[in-house]
Amino acid sequence: MKIMLVSATSAEADILKSIKGMTISPGITRFADIEISLIISGVGSVATAWAMSKHLSSAALTDLAVNIGIAGSYNDDIGLGEVVMPVSDCFADAGIDTGNGFLTLGEAGLEDPDRFPFKNGKIYAENRFVTKAASIVRTVNAITVNTASGTAENISRLVKKYNPDIETMEGATFFYICCRGNIPFLALRSVSNKVEPRNKSNWNIELALKNLSEKLREVLQLLE
Repeated sequence: MKIMLVSATSAEADILKSIKGMTISPGITRFADIEISLIISGVGSVATAWAMSKHLSSAALTDLAVNIGIAGSYNDDIGLGEVVMPVSDCFADAGIDTGNGFLTLGEAGLEDPDRFPFKNGKIYAENRFVTKAASIVRTVNAITVNTASGTAENISRLVKKYNPDIETMEGATFFYICCRGNIPFLALRSVSNKVEPRNKSNWNIELALKNLSEKLREVLQLLE
């Protein structure tokens, strides 16, 4: 089985080093019978799109793409360090700012909200790997933004518009490229902070990465 594993940063990718049974060598990483191609894309949608597209244009076929990383949570029921699996995502700040509020591209008439891979403006993760992983990981609805939310006004707007569970800066891009490339995919995100007026003293990235490592190992074992 060949997996393309995508993370935005080296810190997130380094969780592989703490997974028992993971063999890491230049160019090839293995876990049991799974061959892993690791992509450290850089933060944000543009960097992710470039890194994934470059890899897919030159690499062998991929059986599954996996996106890993940390996230901010809007949902008070999701605690710091909990690992979740987004099953829907969207480009939450792609649209038009008007005097009467924010309009998505679909609402503004600039895009068909149901044109593949979108359904009512969202992209969904629906495949047998997601179904398997859902037995051990909480499923959530995500949004993707270009600017991480850190003011009460913006947070309130996003909650009212999308009612999301988590927020990332790469998720919807990962979903989009996988769908367009007909690649089965799933994403694992560990909550490092609550989405609130920015206060990094409340974050726990260390715990989030530790738990992400443990959950990724469980998911890989499930997929063997």
